[in-house]
Amino acid sequence: MKSILRKVARAARHLLAKFAGSLLRVLWPQYMSGGNVHDPNMVLGAWFRQKMLRRNGRVSWPVHRTTEVRAPERIQRGSRTPGLSAGCYLDGRNGIILGPNVWIGPHVSLISMNHDAINYEKYLLADPIRIDQDCWLGQGATVLPSVHLGPHTVVGAGAVVTKSFPSGNQLIGGNPARFIKNLPPYEN
Repeated sequence: MKSILRKVARAARHLLAKFAGSLLRVLWPQYMSGGNVHDPNMVLGAWFRQKMLRRNGRVSWPVHRTTEVRAPERIQRGSRTPGLSAGCYLDGRNGIILGPNVWIGPHVSLISMNHDAINYEKYLLADPIRIDQDCWLGQGATVLPSVHLGPHTVVGAGAVVTKSFPSGNQLIGGNPARFIKNLPPYEN
């Protein structure tokens, strides 16, 4: 009996893998119409967790099961899927604008809203976080409210970005983040 159940489960997984892309175009048309290239089985798992189990249910793109997204309607995601790496925290309450080809590593935090220092129950309004095209945020990096990162800015792992670096083609890192060196232009 167990061998029959294993064969049925294997056949079901095979069929699901074969038709996952088509199934996702029906289940998640808003995301799939963007020409996304992620593994359909991974996207189907994210769809199930988000749309059926309601973990990050308001997010219109797939995110990792350990990622938390606040105010996803205020996040412009560019051409990639922010939060697909493990353990990310995306707080879009003041807005997050991501350009095309922005790579976000695991455990990255984009925090667009902060508490008032004299009344912790109040939040401060600020400009949105803006990250231009071809940027890469290394593991554990934190970007704070109103920061603007110019095109092709690489943020080192564990960096805490407290101010803007709009010039681009640069490597930044540290706590607080500082300019480390210039980079050649990004190659497609």
